[in-house]
Amino acid sequence: MADLLMYPPHVLRQYALLADGERGVIVGPRGDFCWMCVPRWDSDAVFSSLIGGGGMYAVTPEEPFVWGGYYERTSLIWHSRWVTTSGVVECREALAFPGDPRCAVLLRRIMATRGDARVRVVCDPRPGFGEHRLRSPRRGDDGVWRTELGGVHLRWSGADDASVRTTAHGDRRLEAHLEIPAGGHHDLVLELGDRPLTGRCPDADRLWRATETAWRDETTLRTGTIADRDARHAVAVMRGLTGSGGGMVAAATTSLPERSGGERNYDYRYVWVRDQCFAGQAAAAAGVDSLLDDAVRFVSARLLDDGPGLKPAYTVDGGPLPDQRRLDLAGYPGGQDRIGNRVTHQFQLDTFGEALLLIAAAARRGRLDDDARRAAHTAVAAIESRRHDRDAGVWELEDRAWTHSRLICAAGLRALADAVPDDPAVGRRIGLADTIVTETAAFGVHPSGRWQRAADDPRHDGALLLPAIRGAVPPDDPRARRTLGSYVEQLTDDGYAYRFRHDERPLGEAEGAFLLCGFLLAIATHQQGDDVQALRWFERNRAACGPAGLLSEEYDVTQRQLRGNIPQAFVHAVLLEAAVRLAGPPR
Repeated sequence: MADLLMYPPHVLRQYALLADGERGVIVGPRGDFCWMCVPRWDSDAVFSSLIGGGGMYAVTPEEPFVWGGYYERTSLIWHSRWVTTSGVVECREALAFPGDPRCAVLLRRIMATRGDARVRVVCDPRPGFGEHRLRSPRRGDDGVWRTELGGVHLRWSGADDASVRTTAHGDRRLEAHLEIPAGGHHDLVLELGDRPLTGRCPDADRLWRATETAWRDETTLRTGTIADRDARHAVAVMRGLTGSGGGMVAAATTSLPERSGGERNYDYRYVWVRDQCFAGQAAAAAGVDSLLDDAVRFVSARLLDDGPGLKPAYTVDGGPLPDQRRLDLAGYPGGQDRIGNRVTHQFQLDTFGEALLLIAAAARRGRLDDDARRAAHTAVAAIESRRHDRDAGVWELEDRAWTHSRLICAAGLRALADAVPDDPAVGRRIGLADTIVTETAAFGVHPSGRWQRAADDPRHDGALLLPAIRGAVPPDDPRARRTLGSYVEQLTDDGYAYRFRHDERPLGEAEGAFLLCGFLLAIATHQQGDDVQALRWFERNRAACGPAGLLSEEYDVTQRQLRGNIPQAFVHAVLLEAAVRLAGPPR
C-alpha cells in the first residue's frame, strides 16, 4: 500500500518515453519507470506497475516538489525536473542508443541543478509481469549489484550504498538514499538482459556520449516543415519504436484503455503493416531515409514470405502474433490487462495498397532494391487475386467490401506506375487501378456524390479522406471534394476529427477524437488549397499532448486527456507528413 501511495498511476499526459529501438520505458512524474519489457517489445514486462503488476525503478526527491520535464533536442533523452522546497533536481534519463537486442542499458544521471539534492532510489525489477521477485542480489567487491531472476540477468552500477530492504508484504528490493552537492551529479547504470552480463561494467560517460551522437545522427530532417520541433520529435519517437529488424511497433504499451470501463483495451507492442507504411511514407516526405529503408525492408520481407496471405501485424522479428489473453492483474485504472492480439486472424486488403505506396515512395527517392521490386510484384498479384474479397478494413471491424480498402489499392497501383515508369507492367497496373475505381464507385458512392463506407453502410468515415490524398482519384475529383466537405460538417467538432459515427450519440461520447484523422484532414484541406483551415486542423491536433509531446490514438476533448496506448506511432508519422506537406504547395 505504501508503494501504491508513493507511486500511483497518473493520467497518460504525464508520462514520458525512453526507447532504443528494441524496447521502451514509460517514465512517470515521480521518476518511476513503471513499464518496460525485456529483452524486446513483446517480451514479458520487468516493470509493470503501469497496468497493476509489480516492478519499478524510481528516482524521487525526498522533499516536496513540483514536477516538469523535457526532451533534449531531436532525441529520446528525457529530463525529469523537480522544483523542490530547497532547490532544483533533474534526472537525465535514457536507454543507451542504439540498443542491443538482447540487453537493455538504462542510464540515469541525477543532477543537483540548484542547491543540494537528496533523492530516494528504488530498484525493484519483477520479470514475468511481476511474477518473479528479487531474492538474493549480491554486491561485489566493486560495489556492483548482480542477480538473476526469471531468466533476466541484472547488473547495477553506481549504487554502492544501496541495501536490500524488505517491504511490509515480505518482498525484497534494492533501495538507496543519495545526497548530491550543488552542481554535482551521480550516475546509475542498470543492465537487464537475457544472458549473463560479463566483462567490465560500461562507463557512464562513454555511454552518454555514444547515445547523444547516435540520436543526433538518426533524427536529421532534410526538408522544411511548418513545425520543426514537433517534426523532429516525431522522427525521434518513430526511430525509438523501430528495431534493428526494421519493424516499428504501433505503441510501447498494452491495455491502456480508449474508454474507461470499455472493451477497447489492446496490445500494441507489435508491428502493423499499415502503420509501418504510414511511417515510411512520412519518412520519405521528410527525407529521413533510414526510417524509409527500415519500413521498406520489413514490409518487403513480409510480402515475400506470405504473399496474398499477408497478415495485418507481426512481431518485431516478423513472427506471428500470440493470441490474446489476460494476465490476472488489476490493469491501468479503467482498463484491463490483455496481451497478444486477435488481429492476426484478419484479412486487411488495404495493406497491399499501402505497401505499394511505400515502395513507390522509396522508388521516388532512388532507394528501391531487388527485394522491394519483387515485393511490389507480389503485392500487385495479391490485389489482382483478392480485390473482391471482403476484409476487416482500416478500423479492423467486421468483414465487408470496404470502399477505402479498394481505393487504397488503386492508389498504390497508380503510385507504383508513376514511380517506376520503365516497368513493362505499367499499363496493366494503370488499367487495374482504373477498373478498381470504377467497380468501387458502383457501390461506394453515396447519392449525395461523396464516398461512403460500403455498399450497405452510407456513413461518413475519416479513412475516406485518404483516396484523394494518396492519388486513387485526383484532388479535384467531385467525389473527393464532396467527401471532404461532408466529413468536416458531420465528423468534426471544435477543431478535432472523429473516425465515424458509431450511433446517434453526440461525437465524443462513443469514443475520443481520432488524432490520425485530424492530421489527415490537415493534409486533405491543404491539398484543396485552403492553407488557413489546414493550419487550424494541424495546430489543434498537435497540441493534444502532455509535457513530453507524446500523442495517443484518441483524445478526450471534454476532459483534455489522452486515451489508448502511448505513444501511437502512426499518429506521430502523419503529424510528420502533415508538417512537411503544409510547408509546400498543394500536391
